[in-house]
Amino acid sequence: MSGRRLDWLGLTPEPERELPAAVAALRASSHHPPEAPTAPAELAAAERRRVERLVLRGSRHSWLRYLAEVTELVTAVAAGAGQGPGQGPGPGDRSAALLAAEVVLDHHRMLIGLPGAGYGRTARDRAALESAVRTLRSTPRTGESR
Repeated sequence: MSGRRLDWLGLTPEPERELPAAVAALRASSHHPPEAPTAPAELAAAERRRVERLVLRGSRHSWLRYLAEVTELVTAVAAGAGQGPGQGPGPGDRSAALLAAEVVLDHHRMLIGLPGAGYGRTARDRAALESAVRTLRSTPRTGESR
């Protein structure tokens, strides 16, 4: 064993299982018309490989940096959730954003049980994710009645 702290790996398996497809959907929707469209399965596979690399070779710091990126993607969708048709995200984006927000928020809440500064370091992201979850759950999707 290398002596580096690995306790962050045992928090929960949900991020490894559930984030790749959701994050791939969020990344795909955050870009304006792509020059070379990529199939959703290819995007999810690439995201799965990235998560696998982080888990196998990364550190707590790199993992939290990745989750901060996910938080940025989620909050961007939530910020557009209250906008009118054609301005905000589509239904798939909202579903992916809500799933990613809930998974990352649960992860960040569990950091309180680990030694180190992880819980404190994620305070701003927790607040942003809590707000995003409220928005994504309460704002009707485009075309739904209010």
